[in-house]
Amino acid sequence: MTKQEGIVLGVAGRLFREKGFAATTVRELATAAGMLPGSLHYRFPTKESLLVELMERGMMQAIERVRAAIEVEDTPLNKMRSALREHLSILVEGDDAIYVNLYEFRSVTGAARARILRLRDAYEALWDGMLHAAVGAGLIRAGLDLRMVRFLLLGAVNWSAQWYEENQNYTPGEVADAFFSISAFGFCNDGVGGLLAQSAERPEVQLTDVFDDGDRSG
Repeated sequence: MTKQEGIVLGVAGRLFREKGFAATTVRELATAAGMLPGSLHYRFPTKESLLVELMERGMMQAIERVRAAIEVEDTPLNKMRSALREHLSILVEGDDAIYVNLYEFRSVTGAARARILRLRDAYEALWDGMLHAAVGAGLIRAGLDLRMVRFLLLGAVNWSAQWYEENQNYTPGEVADAFFSISAFGFCNDGVGGLLAQSAERPEVQLTDVFDDGDRSG
């Protein structure tokens, strides 16, 4: 990547984040990068090609950093905890390439969309591998839908990008550890957790048996 291309990508990331991909014009991109629209078109044929380049850069960064974080850990759960910490750190560092991955994926179509999906699949495969290893080691109960577990973990951490900047009472590591602890151990005590599991497996167990406030008189 040339220096000029790096400048263009930096400008594009900032404008896509500030204005949104759809509202940003090629002329605005060229002006902000200090070049003519024709010169911009020569390097990046379409506005979408800029977005895809940014997304690929963000996804590759996430894959490389999370892979490096988990390689030094020895157990599946330690790997998951470190992966959550690294994922959240990436989110809150403010890289525009990460932001557009979160919020502009709907703007990518056709073959470009397929390219980004392949990278997303590679990233999600890291998480699926950790989850399956944890099940195999007897650390996660069998029968769980591991895809839903991944959705829960990454969904919770991704939403942190919305609020973390204004609520910095916690470090990124503390937030990630809290999410991991709640996901791994739940937030109900053991007795309630057992009844909830029964209600999911046996329709005859009513949730009123779980959440009984001691007053059924109405």
